[in-house]
Order: sequence, then structure tokens, then C-alpha cells
Amino acid sequence: MKLVEEKNPDIERVLEIITEGLSKRAVITIMASCRVYYDGRAISRLDLGDRIIIIKSDGSFIIHQDRNLEPVNWQPPKTKLSTKIHQGMVKIKGVRRNPHESLEVEILHTHMISYFIGEDSESLELAGYEADMGDLIFKDPEVIEKGFRPTSREYHTPQGFIDILGKDQDGNIVILELKSRKAGTNAVKQLRRYVDCFSDHKQKVRGLLVAPSATDDAMELLEEQGMEFKALEPPRELGNDKVVTLETFFSHSSS
Repeated sequence: MKLVEEKNPDIERVLEIITEGLSKRAVITIMASCRVYYDGRAISRLDLGDRIIIIKSDGSFIIHQDRNLEPVNWQPPKTKLSTKIHQGMVKIKGVRRNPHESLEVEILHTHMISYFIGEDSESLELAGYEADMGDLIFKDPEVIEKGFRPTSREYHTPQGFIDILGKDQDGNIVILELKSRKAGTNAVKQLRRYVDCFSDHKQKVRGLLVAPSATDDAMELLEEQGMEFKALEPPRELGNDKVVTLETFFSHSSS
């Protein structure tokens, strides 16, 4: 059976469904009144309230409140999970070794519990981000301007990584700061820091903010700083031979 679902089960049945779901590597969803305790890099306690508890087939252990996008507590994939009945409550505990931490949920009443055995081997493809803009510029440099030649990508400086470093048709250094959405003053300030890294360079150094659009404040600051803006929409094509998944996107973003 792919789906098992029960409303208001007793604690013995809750334990049975969780144990069965874990053994089948199913996705377990529990809507319950519970307390939540975390011990690890910090310590936290969440007193009694109605919450959604999710255990995924990869060992992810997640607790959501009825508000906000992010979970209030969570443990990542490969968390070791165990469950038992103690003092009239169902306890679920997730433990990690490195770093050592534990997340424990005490369920006092279960409103609904289910497990689902799904089949999903696909990876989410992404398009329309800075990486796609970079690919486009290297493929067709003149989308920036005639004679532009990109020379480096993710060029390291003391202030961070320059998205694209290149030269214009006159041989001047051009620093590109890419944004896939409307750019604000923070992007301009970051570009300024990159340009300042080349302050002792003999050649002229141009700072160019590349984005679909920019705020009025950003445009004013660019003008004040003697830098430029280029409007460019990121490509939004999926299904190409260079698939970017959600996992690789976040790995790239955190580097």
C-alpha cells in the first residue's frame, strides 16, 4: 500500500504507523499536539502546540508551525531516528553524530498521521539565475557591449569573487556584477568594492552592474560612483544539456 492515513489514532497505533513508515522508508506526516526539544550547537524548547511533523525517506526530520516558510526545528538527511512510548506520550528522537545534536518531539495527541511511499528520482532544473547570465555572456559577449571580451569567471579578490572580469574594446578592465533580479544599492556597493581592488592599476577600470533592472537609488549611486548599468534578462530556458539542480544551485550560492 502506497498510502496509510488515520485520524485521531491512539498512541499505540501512532507508534505502529511511525515504525512501519520508517521501515519502508516512506514519507511520514504527523499533525499533532507536541513539545519539541533541541540539544546541540544550542539548546531550545518549544512548549505544547499543534504542529506538523515530517520525516522524509532520506532521514530529514522537520517540524513546522502554522506560520512562516521555514521549519521551526529540523535535522538534515541521514538523521538516525527512533521512536517509543514513554509516560503516555509518543516520543520521536533524531540524532546526528557530526556535529552531535538531537531533536526530540513529545506527542501528546495525534490529530492525523500518514505515511506515503512515493517514487520520485527527478532533479529540479533551474534557469534564470546569475549562473545562466554568466553562461550567456561567455557565449555571446556582445550582449554586454561591442568588443567586450570576458577573461575570468568567479575571479577572487580580497572583497570576494567577481562574477565576470573582462576587457572592453579599448583594453580597459571591466568588472561585471550580475544580478538575476532588480538590483539595489547593496549590489552597487559590492561592485564599488571590487573596483577599488584595482585602484593601483594603471589601466582604466570600469564597474558594470548587469541586471534586468535597478532601483532608482541604485541608479543614482552608480552615477555618483562613476559606474555603469547594463539591462540584461537572465535566460529562462530549461531542458538544455547543462542541467542545474536545486542542490548544485545552493552549493554554488554558498561558495
